[in-house]
Amino acid sequence: MAERVRTACREAAVAAYEEAALRGLCAEGALEYALDAIRRLDLETVIETSVSPESPELPGCEPSSDPVG
Repeated sequence: MAERVRTACREAAVAAYEEAALRGLCAEGALEYALDAIRRLDLETVIETSVSPESPELPGCEPSSDPVG
C-alpha cells in the first residue's frame, strides 16, 4: 500500500511540474506547484483502491472484509 501511495504522489508531482512548466512558471514555481499537487492528492481514494477484495492479504493484518479493520 505504501508503494502505491508513493507512486500516486510521484505521478501527481510529475504531472503538475510538467503542466506548470508548460504554463511558463520558473523552476521554483513549478516545484511549488508540484508539491501542492501532492498536498491536494486524495489519499483516501488511493488507499481505498489499494485495499480491495482481490488484494492479497499481508501476514499479520486483519482481512479486508473485517468490519473493524
